[in-house]
Amino acid sequence: MPPMASPYFPMDNPAILSLLRPTPGEKHRKSTSSRGGLLRMFKLFPMLTSGCKMVALLGRPRKPMLKDSATTGTIFGYRKGRVCLAIQDDPHSVPIFVIELPMLTSLLQKEMASDIVRIGLESETKTHKKKVLEEFVWAVFCNGRKMGHSLRRKQLSDDELHVMQLLRGVSMGAGVLPSPNDKETVTADGELTYMRARFERVVGSKDSEAFHMINPDGAASGPELSIFFVRSN
Repeated sequence: MPPMASPYFPMDNPAILSLLRPTPGEKHRKSTSSRGGLLRMFKLFPMLTSGCKMVALLGRPRKPMLKDSATTGTIFGYRKGRVCLAIQDDPHSVPIFVIELPMLTSLLQKEMASDIVRIGLESETKTHKKKVLEEFVWAVFCNGRKMGHSLRRKQLSDDELHVMQLLRGVSMGAGVLPSPNDKETVTADGELTYMRARFERVVGSKDSEAFHMINPDGAASGPELSIFFVRSN
C-alpha cells in the first residue's frame, strides 16, 4: 500500500525550519492587549463597517505610501464564503500569486484568536522547472491542520479584481469593502472583509519560501502571521 498522506503540516521539515524567523524574545512578548494591530482588527469583523470609507481615502495616492523591499499580502473574502490570499510585489503591481483557500473566512478569523497563525501550502509536484510560487496544485494547512486542496488562480475572478482595484495604493489596513455588484457593504454572503499587510519574504531554496507579516507598530516580538510555500521532493 502507498504511504498515507499526513493531515499535519511538517513543521519539523528542515526546509520549513530554515524559513522560520528567529524569536529570541518570545518568552518576553507583550501582553495580548498590545499585540498585532492588524490581526486584532481582523478578528473584530463584522463589527468594523467603516473600512470601505477608509479604502476610498487611502486608495487615492498613485504611488505606494511605503517604499521598501517588503512584499504586499492581502487576505480577503466574504464572511460566509471562502477566504482568498493574494501576494504582490507592491500594492500597484499585478499579483504574483492568488489562491482561494479551502477554508471559510470565519474559520480563519477564529484561528487568529491564537495570536500566531501559520498557513502552509505544499506542492507535491516532482519536477522543478517552475518557481515554487508558479506551482498550480496546493495542499493547504492552517496551524498544522490540513484544510484541503486548492488551485492557484491563473486569472483573477471579478470579485478578486474588484478587491485589488479598491486596495490599489493601500499598503496596510483592515476593514470591510463594498461588494462589486450593488456597492453595499452587506450581501447574502456577509461582509467582504480584508486585511492587507507588508510581509518579509524569505527564500530558503528553489523549493521553499516564506512570508512573515511585518507588524505596523514595529514590535520586535516576531510575526503573528506567516505563510509557507514548500515543494516536496
